[in-house]
Amino acid sequence: MRRLRTAACVQDASDDPLVRWAAQALSAGGAAWEHNGAVAVHAPHLTRRRRLVLSGPPEGVASLLAAHGRGVELRPLMERPLALQVTELMPSPWVEDKPFGWMDRSGTLDLPPEACWLRTPDGVDPLLRAANPDSWAWPGEKGVRRWAGVHEDGALVATAAEAWSSADVGFMMGVAVHPDHTGRGLGHRVCQFVTSSLLSLYGTCALFVENYNTAAIALYRKLGYAYRDITTLLPAL
Repeated sequence: MRRLRTAACVQDASDDPLVRWAAQALSAGGAAWEHNGAVAVHAPHLTRRRRLVLSGPPEGVASLLAAHGRGVELRPLMERPLALQVTELMPSPWVEDKPFGWMDRSGTLDLPPEACWLRTPDGVDPLLRAANPDSWAWPGEKGVRRWAGVHEDGALVATAAEAWSSADVGFMMGVAVHPDHTGRGLGHRVCQFVTSSLLSLYGTCALFVENYNTAAIALYRKLGYAYRDITTLLPAL
């Protein structure tokens, strides 16, 4: 089992955007390891959770999970089909916690009109409370870098954030469209703007999405994102 000391070492060891995104934790108290082609990144504070992000061949992932996967409030995170294989290899039982979605894309994307980065996050908080109160990104939260938006008649009607981006994976969160302005393509517009901007900076853009949110998944697919089921595992009681 080999310790990976830097984000660059993680990038050399894995081409999975999920693991490469988690590698930002190595500059904030995290750690990473490689074993038999598999990679694990311990991220103590990443999107509100203490995560262990894993990817690679099931046997290697199982070894990394056995060595580093236990701890108070730790959430081992990996692709769901991989998790189902790994649980069969573990000497003690693990159970699935909550599946959700990871979406990513690379390349380039045209900037849309009438969307921009906001000079201040004024108006974002009430918009989120009206349209997306369960958002994981909020103004002023650690890791949330900046907000984009679309205005109509001086009012902010759609928004999305860059939050928790790593060295080579930009991350989009906090998408919201005011309930009085839905069905007009504003969500597509603001997400296209953020995606285009992050692709130009990082080369890859990614996001989390609830696996039951078919409308959001369809929107992101139209913007070129590919979907993967991911899940967290917990030791069985």
